This record gives sequence, C-alpha cells and structure tokens, in this order.
Amino acid sequence: MAGYRGGYGGGFGGFGGGNQMQNLMKQAQKMQQEMQKAQAELEELEVEGKSGGGLVKVTMTAKKIVTSIEINPDAVDTEDITMLEDLIIAALNEAYEKADKVYAEKMGAFGGLGL
Repeated sequence: MAGYRGGYGGGFGGFGGGNQMQNLMKQAQKMQQEMQKAQAELEELEVEGKSGGGLVKVTMTAKKIVTSIEINPDAVDTEDITMLEDLIIAALNEAYEKADKVYAEKMGAFGGLGL
C-alpha cells in the first residue's frame, strides 16, 4: 500500500493538499496559545463580592480561588453569628457570579474548548 493516496485529493481527506492542512494546524496552534494566555489572565484577575453594605468583602481570582475575606468588626455580633455567616455566604456568591461572568467573557471566544 506504499504510495496509496486513495480518492481524497492528495491523501489529506479532502483538505486540498498539504498547504491547507498546514494552515489549519497553525490556526489550531495559535488558538491554543491564545486560550492558554486567557487562562493565565484568569488566574491573575481578581473579582470582589460584598455584602451588608461592605461589612463583608470576599476577593477571589476569576478561576474562583478565594484570596481574602475581610470582615468589618461592626459585622461581628456574638449574639447573632448566623447573620455573619449569611453575610459571608452572600459575599462569596456575589464574587462567584462575577468570576463566572469574567470567565465567560474571556473564554467564550474558544467555544468551550479545553474547559
């Protein structure tokens, strides 16, 4: 079968020859590099979620890694720990929503590839 080209135009499954296949490979490689760059940016980009008028603030990367939680002393009431817990949850949820939005904006161009 050495040298068999089949009926597909140059042995490239109908891609029209080596140049077109080479161009497709270059485009795929470029897209992969751009996707890796966008993912690296997401690791550095930070979003913030706040609750209770700023009594609790959560900071995380756009890849949802929490980097800090700030609690204003006015939010701490030893008689009502449940309120503080709710404020933390609300701030986390807001930060997660923002991270999702930023992630979708950055990675949406890649159509879900590599996710």
